[in-house]
Amino acid sequence: MLRRALSEFLGTAILLASIIGSGIMATNVSRDLGMQLIINMISIVSLLGLLIFLLGPISGANFNPLVTLLDLYYRRIQLKLAFIYLAAQMLGAIAGTGIANLMYKKPFLFASTHQRTGSNLFLSEVIATAGLIGIVQFLHLRSVTKFAPILIPAWITSAFFMTSSFVFANPTVTFARAWSNSFSGIAPSSVAMFVLAQCIGAVLGTITANQLAQSPKA
Repeated sequence: MLRRALSEFLGTAILLASIIGSGIMATNVSRDLGMQLIINMISIVSLLGLLIFLLGPISGANFNPLVTLLDLYYRRIQLKLAFIYLAAQMLGAIAGTGIANLMYKKPFLFASTHQRTGSNLFLSEVIATAGLIGIVQFLHLRSVTKFAPILIPAWITSAFFMTSSFVFANPTVTFARAWSNSFSGIAPSSVAMFVLAQCIGAVLGTITANQLAQSPKA
């Protein structure tokens, strides 16, 4: 259980360090928004695939409370372990954000002023999260989780350019990104809207995956 908790902590911390750090680096090396987005995206999706491949066999590589709650609902993990995962993810997210800030000579934690509001962003987060959680559930139902290191980063890559919300798709990551006033940040006042959209998306994605993964009748 300790190894699993450490896996979730480290995975989430490294993921946040990548999200925040590459966002800061992107704005340091280019003023072009498209190039900044590409830099941020490449860092995130390549690292995500690596983390899922390496840590998946240890903890399942959740790094996301929605994935953990999904596993708990379908009894793929026990309640005690779910709580440990949720705590490890939150601590890891804060640690990763703080480390990324420090690497660029910024305060360990400082609130973002990047307002992200509007019905378009709400819809984007619903779609981005529905896709992510739908893929996770589909992989479990079809017993092909070995493809997660490829398929999940593939969805994130596509959604980066398909949606307008920059694919947060993770309540813990969203909260942590509120504490870096950088390219990847989100104002604390915008967090609740994103989390609500993510929860709705998670439900829709799960329902859709359940329907698609059913074996066809003879």
